[in-house]
Amino acid sequence: MTLSTPSPPAPALAGTVPCREYWFGLPALRSSVRPARDTVRDRLRAWRLPDDTCGDAVLMVSELTTNAVLHTGSGQVLCGLTLTGDERRLRIELHDEGSTPVLPPEHRAGPGEESGRGLFLVQQLADTWGSARSTRAEGKVVWAELTAHP
Repeated sequence: MTLSTPSPPAPALAGTVPCREYWFGLPALRSSVRPARDTVRDRLRAWRLPDDTCGDAVLMVSELTTNAVLHTGSGQVLCGLTLTGDERRLRIELHDEGSTPVLPPEHRAGPGEESGRGLFLVQQLADTWGSARSTRAEGKVVWAELTAHP
């Protein structure tokens, strides 16, 4: 994975000044999902975000990391957390080496299906989410935004 220097805030956060920003990379392995969750939980607690925001963000990072590991053939993933200057919005980004855009789920997974719930959960928890070509890796970014403090 080729990482670049930090770029300006993503378009959805343009016009706001990031208060806090944190980036970390992990190998694209199934065993990296837990460290990704733990890192996000620890960082958001240090930023004193509400427990429900932390829980939602941890779940989203878990699902996005799992999708990148299982479906992109990436060697590494890069996760970013950005809290706006007014501390009202949290943006989560997961950069990978995949080139296929991520689309909203077409159907809900049934009770007997073992997979297919990750993006549905992201869609339900996020205020807004999407994917685009990454400016930080040779691939794409899947991003989600949450209300951090109402």
